[in-house]
Amino acid sequence: MRPDRLFLLDIVGAADAIVVHVDGRGEEELLADPTARAAVLHELTVIGEAAARISSETRSLDPGIPWAEIVAFRNVVIHEYFGLSWPIIWVTASEDVPKLCAQITKILETLGDDEPDKESPDE
Repeated sequence: MRPDRLFLLDIVGAADAIVVHVDGRGEEELLADPTARAAVLHELTVIGEAAARISSETRSLDPGIPWAEIVAFRNVVIHEYFGLSWPIIWVTASEDVPKLCAQITKILETLGDDEPDKESPDE
């Protein structure tokens, strides 16, 4: 079983990677770059998969994070890729992901180094 802290770090890493692709760009520029689009989608799936594996106890540290929506978004990207809304993905990547990264960073600070042994029961 993998500790929640590592899943949280996965989210931060994926969020940082998304910011690299959207920072300083407009929506049209991202949409014109198939490699960047694919990278953003991949990192969004990483965020969703990691969020799905975090224990309810750790999730409760910030009830303002829309955990279920994050997981559901991942499922749409994976299973309904043909119906993706790029304007929604743009807002998610450029606005929601940086906010999520800040929230996750606060959870990591709250957990400190005491959390490494805590594992998600779903693993």
